[in-house]
Amino acid sequence: MRRRILGLVAAVVTVATAAGCGSSSSGSGDSPASGGSKTTQVTVGIIPIVDVAPLYLGQKKGFFAERGIDLKMELAQGGAAIVPGVVSGQFQFGFSNVTSLMIAQTKGVPIKSVVNGVATNGKVGADVTGVAVKKDSPIKSAKDLAGKTVAVNTLQNIGDTTVRESVRKAGGDPSKVKFLEMPFDQMPAALDGGQVDAAWMGEPALTIAKGQGARVVASPFAETDPKLTVATYFAATKLTKENPDLVKKFTEAMTESLKYASEHPDEARQMLTTYTKIDGEVLKKLTLPSWPAAVDMASLEKLAALGEEDGIFGDNKPDLDALFS
Repeated sequence: MRRRILGLVAAVVTVATAAGCGSSSSGSGDSPASGGSKTTQVTVGIIPIVDVAPLYLGQKKGFFAERGIDLKMELAQGGAAIVPGVVSGQFQFGFSNVTSLMIAQTKGVPIKSVVNGVATNGKVGADVTGVAVKKDSPIKSAKDLAGKTVAVNTLQNIGDTTVRESVRKAGGDPSKVKFLEMPFDQMPAALDGGQVDAAWMGEPALTIAKGQGARVVASPFAETDPKLTVATYFAATKLTKENPDLVKKFTEAMTESLKYASEHPDEARQMLTTYTKIDGEVLKKLTLPSWPAAVDMASLEKLAALGEEDGIFGDNKPDLDALFS
């Protein structure tokens, strides 16, 4: 999103599916379906990463079609395109990390989260994101990151906020960590070449780096909260008011998709081959996140408090009840 976690660029993940085209209406593009019923075309703005596997899996299993939704995925560079696309009606729904949604809300952007997207798996040392260092680095723990340069995909967002929390919990001074913005796909080479001391990476960049000998010294998501809600699907508040039935159907279908992906992780992993091209060995080794059906409000409150401490919301404070309830 460049305001979105786990953004991947074509050098790492090459999109294999065609992006669906969005409608400028509020998801009212009805078309005849079998049996004389109608389907509603719904376009979801996403980036092609591990996190959204349940969406594609739910489409394949027919969870959306059963509810009269003709689902189309439109690929975007990140939140900078997805958020305005949702607000304008180009996308009926979008996918974003929760810190980006909080930031948007504090700036007056009329959006509302409608269903959970992805969460940490809660495993320190084996989470879907991690801070990695070179094998021979003197950095042994998050505490040692103070005074060092750490790559993150976006400054003033969920990455540096949670990395600081890992440093704080390890007894280090989070204010002394230097962050450098860099796309995930460039991080393994930058770390290996000594351009940065450490890198906070998502998958598959993390698995690629570990394949080059890197080791993980911190798991910021899991260390911030073992049930941390990382990203959700959201809609424009206008859509939630004008077409609550569509929002309800999408939420129900997505919830079923999340539950199915959680119960069938091998199918979710294999689903990645339909919308990305990840190296076979990387595909087998990469770490999957957790896909709970509900957001964890306690973890969101903790993340919001950390964001306030970092000053990423300016003079405003996110209204979590309005945004996520």
